[in-house]
Formats: sequence, C-alpha cells, structure tokens
Amino acid sequence: MRRQTIFFLALLLFPIAGYTQAKKQVQADSLPAPYATKSTRNLCKVIGWENQTPAAPTGFVVEKFADGFENPRWMYVTPNGDVLVAESNANHSFIEQVGGTLIGANKSNNLKHSADRISLLRDTNKDGIPDQRDTLLTELNQPFGMLVIGNWLYVGNTDALVRYPYKAGQTKISDQPEKIIDLPAGDHNRHWTRNIIANADNSKIYIAVGSGSNVAENGIANELLRADILEINPDGSGLKVYASGLRNPVGMGWAPGTKTLWTVVNERDELGDELVPDYLTGVQKGGFYGWPYSYYGQHIDPRVEETQPELVKKTIVPDVPLGSHTASLGLAFYTSQVFPKKYHGGVFVSQHGSWNRSVLAGYKVVFIPFSKGKPSGKPEDFLTGFIADLDKNEVHGRPVGLTLLPDGSLLVADDVTNTIWRVRAK
Repeated sequence: MRRQTIFFLALLLFPIAGYTQAKKQVQADSLPAPYATKSTRNLCKVIGWENQTPAAPTGFVVEKFADGFENPRWMYVTPNGDVLVAESNANHSFIEQVGGTLIGANKSNNLKHSADRISLLRDTNKDGIPDQRDTLLTELNQPFGMLVIGNWLYVGNTDALVRYPYKAGQTKISDQPEKIIDLPAGDHNRHWTRNIIANADNSKIYIAVGSGSNVAENGIANELLRADILEINPDGSGLKVYASGLRNPVGMGWAPGTKTLWTVVNERDELGDELVPDYLTGVQKGGFYGWPYSYYGQHIDPRVEETQPELVKKTIVPDVPLGSHTASLGLAFYTSQVFPKKYHGGVFVSQHGSWNRSVLAGYKVVFIPFSKGKPSGKPEDFLTGFIADLDKNEVHGRPVGLTLLPDGSLLVADDVTNTIWRVRAK
C-alpha cells in the first residue's frame, strides 16, 4: 500500500515556473468596485416540493428518480449503469463560520450529522427509475467524488483519496480501504468536497481541492495544496499541482472531442452583491487563476494583505461568468444524442444558490452551448422552479450534483430535500 503525506514542499502551493501565458485582462469590464454594495447574509428557507417538481424547457419531462437520502451531494454512474450517490454534508467549522446555521437547512437536516455513506441505485427493469437500492459503503469521511478504474472504486473523502477492490455489479463493499494519498483537511476546512476525475486512458486522476477559507484569512501557510486541481497516478505517486488559484473548484469534465479539462469554480464572498462571479473555465496545465490575491483575472482583492504582483500578472481570465454568489458546483457535459441537437456537446452547470446576496441568486441548472470544444453562447436557464417565493426567501430545494444516465437523461441531486430528479426528453 502506498501512503503519501502531502504536507510538504510548500513551493507546490503556488508554482510559478511553467505557467502558460495569461489571457489579456479586459479592464473595461462590467464588474463593480469592491464594497459597491453591502455584503449581506441572506439565508434561504427550504420549504420542500410537496407535489411539485422543477421546471424544464418545453419538450422535456421532469420526474422524481429517487428520494429518502441524507444530503445526496454527488453522483457517479458506474460502467455497468449503477448510480452511486455520495451522502454527506458540511462540517462544524464551516457551520460556525456562517453563524451557526447550515445554509439552506430545513428541519430534516441535522447540523451535527453526516451520513458518510455511498448508496447504490439500480434500474433492473430498464424503465428509467431504480427499483433496487443498496448501501454500498459506510464509515467514510465526508465522501464526495467517486471513480471506477479497472477493479478499483476510488472515493474522495475530505481528508484522503482512498480506493476499494470493486467488481461490476457489486452491491456492498466490506473490504478495508487502501489510502492512496492524504488530502488537506483539519480545522479550517470551509470547502470540504473532493471531486475526482480520470483522463481518457485512466493514467491520471485529477482531484479538486477547495480553499480552507474565504480569502486565506487564516494565513497562506494553511492553504498548502488547496484551491488547486491536483494530478496523481492511480497508485498515488507523481503528485503535481495541475492548476492553482481556483478558490473552490468542484464539478469537472472533459469537453467532448478534446483533451481540455473544464471546471466550475465557486468564488469568494463578502465583497458585495455583484462580486465575485462564479465561473466555468477550461483549465490550463500549470495555470494560475488568481485566488486569493485577485479575482476574475487581475482584479486585486483589497482584503489580502500579502501581495504577489508578479503572480497576479500571470492570472488567467476565466472563460464564462456564472453570476455572483450562485454557488455553481455541479458540471455535466452532454455526451449523448437524445436531447435536441442544441444540447449536444454543451455543458450543464448546477447552481446551489446564494447566501451572501441581498436577493437570492442561483437555485437552478443552467446550460452553456459548446462548438468545437469551446463555449459558443451565454448561459441559459434549463432547470428552474427551485425558488418558491423570492420575497420570502423561500426555496423548494437546491440543485448540486449532476450526471448523465446511459439512456441520455440528466440526473440532478437536490441535497436539502434528499431527492434526485430525472430530466428526460419527451
């Protein structure tokens, strides 16, 4: 068993050598000045769905795929078509940072409990709805990303990447995990999710690790190997920082027909209603994206006392802004041909929803069209209806994880109502 402790070589935190040329920053942009509006803590109130569903465009059907979970955050479809669901929620340190309240919590959420398990759903009669449900794994530590490579199931716990022996069709795993690599966690772990993805030939694994804080207010030294996408070999060797300065990268995917990795990034808080936009971006190997020193290119964050002007000059401007405080987290490229042609090759992004904005923002799934592996249009609403009453800050639910089923339909996890929705073309 290979064990690697990653809290070493501080130079890995913000590697300077090898950076690609940054995109030219357009200073005449529409971003307001910091503190142009007051920073607001504005928590939503989750009221549930009763007999309602989210709303999709004409030509689509939205139906309940499964429910009864405990915070279904992320999903993964195995090679044999099983749907794995990671059930976990935030830790105490983040709850304390936002004032002792779980953002978007409803009465069924327990602030002191995380299910820390992976459930398995199987559709044995191929009618599009699972009729078999099993608990595949327990005794995890805030599990999130999942990945099957060969006869191994990898799981991204908040503090480590682990793997288990796995066979297609297996419904319960009782083996002890093999630790592949430690990941930064600890007391300051504001962004606890650890998503994972492999490249086309499964020779590399990429791990998205968010910052431990908002803007490194606990010190840069506490952000070692955070706000990064890490690259390793499947056995845990060969650790590299693939890209850095990404405050909280979560969803990841490969643009169809290309070798470009894309991610959605949940940006910083408390600079006002319209700062800072979350974004979707292609990830350049060795690229630096600003955090914590600057945002959306070379806009300096006035709160960060330590400055790195030479590094800021290398900051890459993201590709697609997604709105400020929308909590854009989930990502799924549409690789099927079942949806209408406009969706082919494009990407869906889930927006979990704001807490730091005077008027709620996000709480929906948007779609960005792609052409020849690059964005070809602005984000457009795809799955809406999560906001029940804007004036009362009431929401039915909050979308987070996204994945595609083999039949071409889209699954959307709603973690605060413990439901997974299925969107299919009529």
